[in-house]
Amino acid sequence: MSSSVDDSSFATKVVVVTGAGRGLGRSHAIEFARRGARVVVNDLGGAVDGTGSGTTAQTVVDEIRKLGGEACANTDSVTTQEGAAAIIGTAMENYGRVDILVNNAGILRDKTFTNISIENFREVLDVHLMGSVMVTKAAWPVMRDNNWGRVVFTSSGSGIFGNFGQSNYASAKMGLIGLMNVLALEGASKGIMVNALAPGALTRMTESLQDTNRRGRPEQVSPAVLYLCSEEAPQGVILQAADGRFSRIRLNVDEAIDLGPDVTFEDLMSVRHEFGLD
Repeated sequence: MSSSVDDSSFATKVVVVTGAGRGLGRSHAIEFARRGARVVVNDLGGAVDGTGSGTTAQTVVDEIRKLGGEACANTDSVTTQEGAAAIIGTAMENYGRVDILVNNAGILRDKTFTNISIENFREVLDVHLMGSVMVTKAAWPVMRDNNWGRVVFTSSGSGIFGNFGQSNYASAKMGLIGLMNVLALEGASKGIMVNALAPGALTRMTESLQDTNRRGRPEQVSPAVLYLCSEEAPQGVILQAADGRFSRIRLNVDEAIDLGPDVTFEDLMSVRHEFGLD
């Protein structure tokens, strides 16, 4: 298939990918590096629930370097201002700029709402939602000064559509949609495109949840991330990607029914079927 897309379009870019030690983040980092981007691979290297640490970030850096690419590792946490500043600082110290930020870091602590502790609820929000806020906040001034930037938030169908036992994860992932909507407006005048990915792939985080009939690979998702970070990137889009299938998710508002200024509860009940609320 012919294409007008230039694979070398990322050759001048500096990319930060959080949670890039395994799974989706690793795939994104490698794909950017294949196209000449200089990549900061951030990962604590811990377990799925966020505990512990390891050397996965450096392992991915080593992979990239073996491919002839350029990358450096960072193991700071996305959940603190100091950690977020250090992640972006790694890019600035090594490469002098930040063009693209892919917020991918995440943990799982799944339990039903009845059984989940507030601590575990908050920990998941801190990584997925506040972690994305922290790192984006650190990168934002650099992108504004450059009048160019790309930010991707990793959302999920669990937040957009719901998933049993994931109230904490879903809350964080839907919160990222609201954050994207606002930053897309605020970044537009400075050339900063902000979008969200809703991925589906069999990874360490999803292996206990994934439908065995849909065993998509992370590499089938990464093309969506590269598109959202390209010169042709859209603005304020939720792009779903799984198994090589791609679709845009839209929030829909039905046509309003005007019940007048003196509307009552009884009036609304009489027309609720028109909203499909029977």
